[in-house]
Amino acid sequence: MNQLVLSLFPGIGLLDMAFEGEGFCVVRGPDLLWGGDIKVFHPPTGKFDGVIGGPPCPAFSSAANVARAANKEVAPDLISEFRRVVDEAAPSWWLMENVPGAEAVAGSPSLVLDNHWCGAEQHRVRFFWSNLRLRPDLPALHTADRKPTACTSIWKDGRQQRATTRRDVARVRELQGLPDDFDLPPFLAAAKVQAIVNGVPLPMGRAVAKAVKRALGVEQ
Repeated sequence: MNQLVLSLFPGIGLLDMAFEGEGFCVVRGPDLLWGGDIKVFHPPTGKFDGVIGGPPCPAFSSAANVARAANKEVAPDLISEFRRVVDEAAPSWWLMENVPGAEAVAGSPSLVLDNHWCGAEQHRVRFFWSNLRLRPDLPALHTADRKPTACTSIWKDGRQQRATTRRDVARVRELQGLPDDFDLPPFLAAAKVQAIVNGVPLPMGRAVAKAVKRALGVEQ
């Protein structure tokens, strides 16, 4: 398959991993995690078949609403930067991922998915916007054991604590559907947890990537 894809806000590349697993060639754009700045990034026009990405979600979270009510600074909305880069790159298709709260800015989503619907145990809902008609092929039956959404904290000794151990990393890695050997050597355990839970679960990402392939009518 000959599809070159630009990934925006890639983070540690979980959505990229899903698309690569489905045969797409993914080029990663800048990300604050690695010292990059989307605001000064200008892609070449007409070079990429598709653009994917998930602008940072803290701006649309419930915690952001609490912060605004307390007159505290919140993370900026970068959906406009995603749109700008898509306009500049002029791909034939694009796909944006975010949390449900982003619909206030992005409008009604093209697709709503729960990671549990994709055959995984973790419950995690994400919205997707695209200029393609996405029809994911989901299992007829879900797993009986549905686990809660992976997050940066755990319940321990009757209270919620920050996830900071190797065991916590292994837990969120499993919930996100990542292989046992997936690791982020430069990061401390708490940072690994944060980076992993910020990404799109691999089963969900693969389901979306396959839906994109079907919409494009391309084969691996």
